[in-house]
Amino acid sequence: MIGRLSGTIVAADAEGVLIDVNGVGYVVGVSTRTLASLPPPGAPATLAIETMVREDAITLYGFLDATERAAFRTLLTVQGVGAKVALALLGAFSPGQIAAAIATGDAKTLTRASGVGARLAARLVTELKGKPGFTGAEAIPVAASVPAPPADPLLADAVSALANLGYRRAEAEPALAAARRRMGEAASVEALIREGLKALAR
Repeated sequence: MIGRLSGTIVAADAEGVLIDVNGVGYVVGVSTRTLASLPPPGAPATLAIETMVREDAITLYGFLDATERAAFRTLLTVQGVGAKVALALLGAFSPGQIAAAIATGDAKTLTRASGVGARLAARLVTELKGKPGFTGAEAIPVAASVPAPPADPLLADAVSALANLGYRRAEAEPALAAARRRMGEAASVEALIREGLKALAR
């Protein structure tokens, strides 16, 4: 089983990253939060890896550290949470923010993650509350209140895409946020990226 990869980022998109390790390319699924924190293509990177084996496929998921990977594993123990939903949660929130929401019974906050409805959010709180080691062997202190995470997955995906094209988040986020406000509900990730690139090129 693969538990860690260190190599060079070859390509990255909303589906994940391709990382070259000594001439072998590994396709690794990542959350939007992890994607935004990775260096641009051509740069070295190291990811903690969770290997999932099924009869018809072997899938790799990558994380910035063991804490994020531990949170992913624990989220998968909840009925109705697959890899896609677990990554969506970790894209919208840090492991500490998820732990804080669970500890305070704040199911509504968890619905900000793509694919998490009210029923599933309530199940997450019920099944994980009081569960030791949610974020791994080291417990993370829970804040009294949950800091507001980015509530717009569409905007987060667009920011991640521009970050992987080499733009700094500090310049990409304002341009994309302005485009998001102009376009409203009609916006798509692709359209936001186009508008963001136009704004940054001015």
